[in-house]
Amino acid sequence: MWIPVLLDDADTVSGRLLAALRRDIAEGRLPPGTRLPPHRDLAHRLGIGIGTVTSVYGEAARQGLLTATVGRGSFVAETPPRADRNDAIIDMSRNVPPVGPAQRRFASTLARLGKRADLASVLDYAPPAGLESHRRTAAAWLRRIAGFADARPDRLVVTSGGQQAMTLAFDTLCRPGETIMTEAATYFGARSIAQAGGYRLAGLAMDEQGLLPDALDEAAAAGARVLYTLPTLQNPTGRIMGDGRRVEIAAIARRRQLWIIEDDLYSAYAVGNAPPPISAYAPERCFYINGTSKCLSPGLRTGFLIAPDDDHLERILWLIRARIYAPAALGAMVSCQWIEDGSADEIVAEMREEMLARGGMALDRLGDAVSPPADPRCPHVWLPMAELEAERMAARAMRGGVELTPPSAPLIDPSLISGVRLCLGIASDRAQLGLALDRIAVALDSDRSEAAAAVI
Repeated sequence: MWIPVLLDDADTVSGRLLAALRRDIAEGRLPPGTRLPPHRDLAHRLGIGIGTVTSVYGEAARQGLLTATVGRGSFVAETPPRADRNDAIIDMSRNVPPVGPAQRRFASTLARLGKRADLASVLDYAPPAGLESHRRTAAAWLRRIAGFADARPDRLVVTSGGQQAMTLAFDTLCRPGETIMTEAATYFGARSIAQAGGYRLAGLAMDEQGLLPDALDEAAAAGARVLYTLPTLQNPTGRIMGDGRRVEIAAIARRRQLWIIEDDLYSAYAVGNAPPPISAYAPERCFYINGTSKCLSPGLRTGFLIAPDDDHLERILWLIRARIYAPAALGAMVSCQWIEDGSADEIVAEMREEMLARGGMALDRLGDAVSPPADPRCPHVWLPMAELEAERMAARAMRGGVELTPPSAPLIDPSLISGVRLCLGIASDRAQLGLALDRIAVALDSDRSEAAAAVI
């Protein structure tokens, strides 16, 4: 009778049970053809719900680990799943947080929402900027979690995620054909927005603190007037811009009359290790973006955009009315409920702890291939390498069963920087992440071996 050992390598009991099943099959403790215990028996032995066992057996069958026959039971598959099967591919291409902390609280949150006197308000059209109560709660959250002391609810707009906030800021400031400055490697969603809006992107040189002020000043002198930047846990490199650098960037913006679109979505992971946002030093020149997608749950689609003045705020609200009329309020209500009752702080704390462990795994297993992020809790890590080498490594990883962000996706100026981003949060648990990292290590070794052979 199989009695698995549930290690602390996943956020949920089901994740731990699936990891134990996968581990015992891989290590030979469950040979092919072994009949697994009935759902009810295993649930009783482990002291867990029968529904948990049923869902794990179902997911294991979907992954090819088990075969199930009605009336006979579940058996370890005779042929283990191949790494090149679509259902065995491990996705490390999307930068999303582990869902466990939010998932564990979601059902009880819905129950609490049902008792709120203002629940029915989300069934009507919200104001273009979002419900006033949501804006007040969001502004207080940003003052605390992001260190943005000047976060004002009367200048804050609730958006459908950070992507919409970016789009609104780009379209408010730019006309087709104009240039938006960015780091040489940046969030690849900026490229999609620029392409849709007819804007050009100019990648600027970076160092270990991110964007170089001299590069910004030079580009501004040539006529560019809008900067999109991620100063905290920069995506994809994981770098943090120091306080002095932020002051200098703000001073350049004032002197050159630049507009800054500051993407601060990862600030929750770097609390205590990052200065206040650039927007705190030049609020009259900055459009500030934050939200819940990277630190609570992406499915809530709740972003926040703070405008620098009333004129630009009115332009943003005009765009909202013209395109979607009113923002959806249900996701924002869940987000604000979590902020108000303390669940958001608990989720963020669990996320930080989990990403600290996952980042440590990446450094341990990939060694010098990783450029350590400025904060070990960063949800993504950067592997610097030549552009062609990066493309080859990503292809090898895909053949080995790991999907990575296309290396070219975040590159605005490949002559300045190139490499591969690994997203650590999307793996279902640490066991799956470990498997993915091992496959990436193989892809790196193979690539280096080929390179050595070519030199010889």
